[in-house]
Amino acid sequence: MARVRLSVAQRRQELLRAAIEQIEARGVAAVRIADVAAALGVSNALVLYHFSTKEKLVAEAFAFAAEDDLARLRKLLARRTSALRRLRAAVRWYAPTGQAKGWRLWIEGWAAALREPVLREVTQDLDRQWKAAITEVIAEGVAAGEFRCPDPTGTALRLTALLDGLAVQMTAYPGAVSRTRAQAWADDALARELGLERDAVTSVYGTR
Repeated sequence: MARVRLSVAQRRQELLRAAIEQIEARGVAAVRIADVAAALGVSNALVLYHFSTKEKLVAEAFAFAAEDDLARLRKLLARRTSALRRLRAAVRWYAPTGQAKGWRLWIEGWAAALREPVLREVTQDLDRQWKAAITEVIAEGVAAGEFRCPDPTGTALRLTALLDGLAVQMTAYPGAVSRTRAQAWADDALARELGLERDAVTSVYGTR
């Protein structure tokens, strides 16, 4: 059966999605242009036509994944509900118990970013935008009198540091931390940072 002819934009998205899958499966260091091409049944030349080097393909794949995650985050935080509801939904989604992009992908990205300036820029930008979005919704909650938080920026940093660390533990060492415990720790941290009782956080969605 003949392949469906795709537009340039569609083809690039197809290649980027395939690259993300291959990075998650093989790691940044091991993945090759040939692996991405083989996954789609296309030639190496086609991949190189759209992305002239492996480094550019990898950097753009992470940028593509980052935009996907950020779009989901913005959607959660734009809901017409309380700041606490939006904040907890975002934390639950981002946490290793949630449905954000496969954590193996981002751990690979962090490691590779130590050596690849372009990739470091991508991961740093995602981190910066995530923290800015969380800081903004915390500030909204403070202004509305929903909770107390003297340092929304610091709170955003501490929350993401906790979630990132738990993700590394759960991904690198399966069984080291259970999903239930990680979720409980995230709720505890959120309550502590916002000056709330834990029940005030967990009762937002009727879960304890």
